[in-house]
Amino acid sequence: VQLQASGGGLVQAGDSLRLSCTASERTSTRYAMGWFRQAPGKERSFVASIHWRNMSTYYTDSVKGRFTISGDNVKKTVYLQMSSLKREDTATYYCAAHSGALWYFSNQGTQVTVSS
Repeated sequence: VQLQASGGGLVQAGDSLRLSCTASERTSTRYAMGWFRQAPGKERSFVASIHWRNMSTYYTDSVKGRFTISGDNVKKTVYLQMSSLKREDTATYYCAAHSGALWYFSNQGTQVTVSS
């Protein structure tokens, strides 16, 4: 499984960022792709996902209305448009792919730091 996440950075509260992720040809993304995040001292948690069958999207409550997930299963890419960023969004963001059985995560995430 190879997933490459990018696009993080240091921004101020209220700013926007767009994260991108591409899966390798060998990585099964046939069911869904998504984003998880892990803040310092906390466990990794779900942020958003897009399910290819009907292009349904799901979000954790704290990002609804601010984040938008999109992607292309043929290109094995997924994006996370983040707007109105808050300090509590500070975390390492991991791209993920779901084969129909399990979520697989990128080995390295992309750091998002939001300053006030």
